[in-house]
Amino acid sequence: MRLPTFLILMAIVLCALLPARAPLAATQTPLQPNSLCARDERIIFGCPVRGSAKIVSLCASRDLTSERGYLQYRFGLPAKIELQYPSDRRATQQKFRYSHYFRAQVDLTEISFTVNGYDYQITDDYNGEEKPAQTIQGVSVTAPGKSKEVSFACRTRPKADYADLQTVLPTADQ
Repeated sequence: MRLPTFLILMAIVLCALLPARAPLAATQTPLQPNSLCARDERIIFGCPVRGSAKIVSLCASRDLTSERGYLQYRFGLPAKIELQYPSDRRATQQKFRYSHYFRAQVDLTEISFTVNGYDYQITDDYNGEEKPAQTIQGVSVTAPGKSKEVSFACRTRPKADYADLQTVLPTADQ
C-alpha cells in the first residue's frame, strides 16, 4: 500500500521542523527488542512503524509514580533517535495526558502531549462493535493550526503496559 504524497511530505516537514536529537551513545544501556527503551526501563507503549524501519516507544523508569521516576517518548531508529520528549527527565508526568475508556467490546487508550505546538497522540484502540472489528494502534501528529493529522500505524501488535497510568498521569480533561 502506497502512502499518499501529502502524508509523505508532511512526515518529512515534521521531521525537519522538530529539534534534532543526538543518537543513543554506543555505551548506553542496550535496548529491548523492537523498542527504543533501554533494558532497565519499562515499556509503556512500543512498536515498529508500518512501512518503515522506525520505532515508536513510550518508556518509563521502573520506579514511575506520580511523584518520582520519568516518562519519555522516543521516535526513530535505535542508532538515530529523531525525537526524544521531554529531554529533561524531571517532572515528566505533568507533560503527558492519559485517557482510557472501556466497556464490553470497546477499549480505547490514548496518551497525548504537545511539543513545539505539535500535538501527539499515542493510540491503542479496539472497537469490536464495528464489523469487522477495528483496531487502531500507533501515533498521530497534528501540526499547529492544522486539522489534518499524520499517522504512523504500528506494523505489529504493540507491547503495552498501561497498568498504573491512571494514577501517574493527569487525565485528558485535567
